[in-house]
Amino acid sequence: MHGALTTLVDRLDSHDVAETDVIAWGSPVPSFGDPTTSRVATLGLNPSNREFVDQDGNELEGAERRFHTLRSLGLPTWAHADTRDLQLIVDSCYAYFRQNPYDRWFKKLDYAISATGSSFYDPDTPACHLDLIPYATSQKWTDLSLAQRRNLRRLSENILGQVVRDSRIQILVLNGRSVVEQFQEMAGVTLHRTVMSEWSLPRQGGPDVLGIAYVGIIEELGGVSLGRKLRVLGYNHNLQSSFGVTSTVMTAIRDWISRLSSHELE
Repeated sequence: MHGALTTLVDRLDSHDVAETDVIAWGSPVPSFGDPTTSRVATLGLNPSNREFVDQDGNELEGAERRFHTLRSLGLPTWAHADTRDLQLIVDSCYAYFRQNPYDRWFKKLDYAISATGSSFYDPDTPACHLDLIPYATSQKWTDLSLAQRRNLRRLSENILGQVVRDSRIQILVLNGRSVVEQFQEMAGVTLHRTVMSEWSLPRQGGPDVLGIAYVGIIEELGGVSLGRKLRVLGYNHNLQSSFGVTSTVMTAIRDWISRLSSHELE
């Protein structure tokens, strides 16, 4: 984690980052929870700005703070960060679910993986969350320009592989179609796609939104050899934002994740 974090922090002061709408005064977020103790990890696009600011755009402080910033570390720029500062950032990542997690977003993901026996909130059988891009942006990913998204992928392309390589993660769960598409591009793989009729979302006056499952096994990610096989499971519905994701569909996705996570790796 420290090697990946050092690279991410070094890049925060770069001109390339300055043009990507990254919250440059906020630390990178290589993980939510501890990947070195987690068997299961979920995967998203990039950290929400709400990990650093309140609904009015003010920096979170005191007990509300989730991750470190230049202000909390007392740094004028990230170039002044030392080993102690990096360790404090790592500690905040590992302790995320024991402090002030953004439950409005993570509770649904935790339910989706709950039948695997792992949970973000259980210190005995922990899970963690990772992002394709470990930098928070002031705008949502979909509102960034194509050039900004490309720059962020380039700046982050080998970081996820390093974090997974140095972890105990065996199962990676991709949350939503955009994550699946970006992951396939980063990993250079095409996941097996299956239409899941029980995941369909009804729409008034139009066709149902199909539910789609994705499955694969990888041994390399972002040009980084993982040194083992990793099972990848994904679904096209974004559980936090897809309109009309019912409790029945949520349960069906949970049960599917549980069933496939128990299969032996080929």
